[in-house]
Amino acid sequence: MKRHVGLVFVVLISTLAVLAQEKRQGGEQGRPASRDVGHGHIPSHGPPPAKGQPPKAQAAPREQQRPPENRSFADRAGHPEAPHVHKNDQWVGHDTGRGDPRFHLDHPWEHGRFTGGFGRSHVFRLAGGGPSRFWFGNFYFSVAPADIDFCGDWLWGSDQVVIYEDPDHDGWYLAYNVRLGTYVHVMYLGNP
Repeated sequence: MKRHVGLVFVVLISTLAVLAQEKRQGGEQGRPASRDVGHGHIPSHGPPPAKGQPPKAQAAPREQQRPPENRSFADRAGHPEAPHVHKNDQWVGHDTGRGDPRFHLDHPWEHGRFTGGFGRSHVFRLAGGGPSRFWFGNFYFSVAPADIDFCGDWLWGSDQVVIYEDPDHDGWYLAYNVRLGTYVHVMYLGNP
């Protein structure tokens, strides 16, 4: 009888430990509570070009590098407060169009173009760094200043990412985080 009680106790403690870890990976580490964002889903395609006429492209002053304060990306309960992709491959937040001054570059692709492959058949594991410079394989990238706040919960040494071409912003790519279901604009820095 003592053996059975001990076994039940071990199973109970193990279950509680697993539940606590899942909770920790929830809000505190950025895992969305909703099952229709992230959790290993990889979009089958990148976002379509934004509709409508773009405003004139021009370089933005430093204070305009962030989206408006009242912009919300959490379009449903449990969704992240960052640009993200639904399991039906709807890209939430990629709607500002070609003329968005936050993503204007005077010299698009100044470090060359990324040649490692795009889309769901090319999944890469981050190998280190941070938003200003991160890498996988022999490819180096940097997150757009306007998107820095959207990748604070990325694990720069282990998360899986998929790179998509950005149809609206010349010189930028979209790095999609498979674990979180969020994405940011990134610039290719080359492969030294």
